[in-house]
Amino acid sequence: MSDEGAGEAPVVLAVDLGTGGPKIALVDLDGTVIGSAHRRIEPRVSADGAAVQDADTWWEALLEGAGELVEAHPAARSRIVAVAVTGQWGSTVPVDAAGDPVGDCILWMDTRARDLAREALGGRVTVEGFGPRKVVEFIRRAGGAPSLEGNDPLGQRLWIEHEQPDVYRRTAHFLEPLDFLVARLTGRVCATPVSMLLSWLFDNRRLDQARYDPVLVALAGADPSRLPPLLPVASEVGPVRLEVARRIGLPDGVPVVTALPDLHTAALGSGAVGLYEPHMAISTSAWIGCHTPGKRTSIGRQMATVPSALPDRYLLANNHETAGVCAEWARNTFVLADDGLTEPAEPSLAAFDAVAAKAPSGSGGVLFAPWLNGERSPVADTALRGSFHNLSLSTTRAEMVRSVLEGVAHNARWLLEASEKVLRHPLDGMRVVGGGAVSDVWCQIHADVLGRPLARPHDPLLVSSRGAAFFAGLVLGHLRVDDLPARAAVERTFEPDPSTRTLHDAVHREFTGLHKAEKAMYHRLRKLR
Repeated sequence: MSDEGAGEAPVVLAVDLGTGGPKIALVDLDGTVIGSAHRRIEPRVSADGAAVQDADTWWEALLEGAGELVEAHPAARSRIVAVAVTGQWGSTVPVDAAGDPVGDCILWMDTRARDLAREALGGRVTVEGFGPRKVVEFIRRAGGAPSLEGNDPLGQRLWIEHEQPDVYRRTAHFLEPLDFLVARLTGRVCATPVSMLLSWLFDNRRLDQARYDPVLVALAGADPSRLPPLLPVASEVGPVRLEVARRIGLPDGVPVVTALPDLHTAALGSGAVGLYEPHMAISTSAWIGCHTPGKRTSIGRQMATVPSALPDRYLLANNHETAGVCAEWARNTFVLADDGLTEPAEPSLAAFDAVAAKAPSGSGGVLFAPWLNGERSPVADTALRGSFHNLSLSTTRAEMVRSVLEGVAHNARWLLEASEKVLRHPLDGMRVVGGGAVSDVWCQIHADVLGRPLARPHDPLLVSSRGAAFFAGLVLGHLRVDDLPARAAVERTFEPDPSTRTLHDAVHREFTGLHKAEKAMYHRLRKLR
C-alpha cells in the first residue's frame, strides 16, 4: 500500500523476528500496513536435535530491510513515532555486557538439553517427571513450568553451561531474541516478565510487578547475575541509538518500546482483545490464544495462561511445534511437475495450494501426522515424528499434499478442544492469522476440519507487525484498547462446509489416537536417530 493511502496517522517501524528471519513493516496506527520487507534466514538444524541461528545475521538483516523500507516510503518517515519488536520466543542468545552475542542463539526447536532438563527438574520421586516440590511451586507461583524436553530457556542455559563452557564464561546475560534486538537498537540490555515468559521465573499471581521470584530462580538453577535487568511490561526502553537511526534513516530520538512475544502481538493485531475472544496462528509453529480473566494451568497438556500485554488480563499460551513449516517441507520435498517445475526448492506455496485443491476433502483417506519436530501441546513429546498413514497404490500426489494441510488442521482442532477443556469455556468467533492464513485453501480446510467459521483480518501475514505497532501506540498514549478491534478489520470469513462434517469427525477420531498408539514406536526409533 502506498504512503498516499495511509492517511496522516502516526507510524511505527515494527520488527517481527520469526524463525525464518525478520519481517520489517511500516504500520500506521489506523492499522494500515504501508509497506514491508522480509529477509529469509534459515535455522541450522541437525539430526542430534540442534537448532541454532546467528544473532548477528538477524541484526544485519534488520538494518538492511528497515533501511530499504524507510527509503521506499519517504512520506511515512516523518510520521514514525516508535520502533517495536516482536517475534519468536523461548530461545536464548548468550551476550556480553554490551549486548553483543558470544555464541549462537539456541532456538525453541532445539532438543539437545532434554536429559539435562529432566535431571534439573526431577527428583527421587516425580510427578509427570517433575520433583513434587518443584512442580507445585512453579505452578502455584508462575502458573506453568519449564519443559522437561529441554526446548526452552532453562534447557538452553543448561546446555550452554555444561556443553559450551567457554561461551558460558563469556556470557553476561542470557537474552530472548527480541530483547537482544532491543538492546542492539537502544544500547540498553533489559527484559520484561512478558518477554521472558518461558523462563518461568516470575510470580504471575500479581501482574503489577517486574522482579524475579527468588524461589523460582533457585528451583530453575539460574544464576541471578546472568539474568537481564527488568522493566515493566509496557515501557519505553530508550531512543534508537544515533548511529543506528542514521543507517536506517529514522528521525532522531525515535523511542523503542519493550519487546513482546508474537503470541501477544498476534492477539492485539488480530483485534481479538476481549475475554475469551480467540485467535489461531498458522505460522512456522502454531497456537491458539485468547485473553482470560485469571490463571489456568495444565502441565499434562503443556498450556497455561500467562500475563498479557494488556492490564489485568492473562493470555492463553500453547504451541504446536510444526505447522507452516510442514507445508514448506512438503512443498520442497514433492516436485510439483504438473506445474512445470523441476527443482524441489522452486515451487511456491500458491502452486502447493493448487495441487492440494485437486484432491477431495479427506484426502482420499490419507492421514498425515504433522509432528516433524516432535510436539509440545497438547502433548509434550520430542520423540514424535511426522508420518503418512493409509497410503495405497492408488494414492495420488494431490492427496498426499492435501493430507499435509489437513493434518495440520486436525492438530489445530486437537489443540482447540484441549484449550476449551483447560479454560472451561468455549472459544467461538476464531480469527486466523499468520503466513498460513494467506492461503484460501488452507483457511477453508481449517474451517471444515474445526467445524467453525474462521475470520481472517487484512494482511494476515503481518498481523504480529500490526499488533506490535498497536502495542507501541498503547505504550505512548496514541491508542486505547477499545480502539483496536475496529483497526483490525476482517477481510473474509470462511464458513465450514457442512457436507464434510461427518468425514472430518471420523478422521479426527483416528488422528487423536495416533499418539497413544504409536508413542512407544517413536521412542524406540529415536534411539536409531
